[in-house]
Amino acid sequence: MALQVLEFEFKSAATQEIAKEWSHLGVTGSGDLEVLMEKKALNGGVKAKVVTPVKGFDAVWEKMLGKFVTDTGVGNLSIEINDDNATPIVVYMRLRQALAEATAKEAE
Repeated sequence: MALQVLEFEFKSAATQEIAKEWSHLGVTGSGDLEVLMEKKALNGGVKAKVVTPVKGFDAVWEKMLGKFVTDTGVGNLSIEINDDNATPIVVYMRLRQALAEATAKEAE
């Protein structure tokens, strides 16, 4: 199965940054996806890379990731998603879970 790589950049209000230098959530082989987040100096912006076997959903990925950035105000962040056919609502949920873990007080 050929994988496609999608890359997006978003401007953000940058009202929130992750506490850890990097964070990981999920397992690709579970029929879901994994999310890796890394703190990066991006002038408040967010970069996202998606590796997925599903073709033709570029606009859906862009919209979902843009919604996550807008809803959370997260900035200076690099996101990598390794997808295994997750639905958009699962993607959004996993992104929120990964952000919660990456910003947890224990991470400081």
